Amino acid sequence: MTPKPTHLDETGAAHMVDVGAKPATQRRAVAGGRITMSAEALDAIRSGNAPKGDVLSTARIAGIMAAKRTADLIPLCHPIALTKVGVDFTWEDNGISVTAVAHTTGQTGVEMEALTAASVALLTLYDMAKALDRTMVLGEIRLLEKSGGRSGDWRAE
Repeated sequence: MTPKPTHLDETGAAHMVDVGAKPATQRRAVAGGRITMSAEALDAIRSGNAPKGDVLSTARIAGIMAAKRTADLIPLCHPIALTKVGVDFTWEDNGISVTAVAHTTGQTGVEMEALTAASVALLTLYDMAKALDRTMVLGEIRLLEKSGGRSGDWRAE
């Protein structure tokens, strides 16, 4: 049996899912992605010599702010009370990976908030370093794990 899309009503029109009857549970989601760049751009960011300043701190704040605004950006997302958002970076040989974690206690999950945080953090890395390398590539943005809610825990392989 093919699952029915939850954001479509019986007529096929888009609608916001009613989560009012669902119990509030602790929920957590982790999303990640990466940006590849030239050695020059990577070195400038690592050494703190990028033209626009502290790239990682700015990208971290942008990711956190974006998670808080997810319902304003994604049309059918519920506005939720986030209890924590974290954005971390890992140096790679040819770029930087980002991991974003979002937490809430509520009636719906935080996957979109974690994905939004990771995406905007990567976009900010691009913006902060584009003067050094306009060929940077953002990618591999995906949900890495989630916990809580009726569907339980899930982890990407």
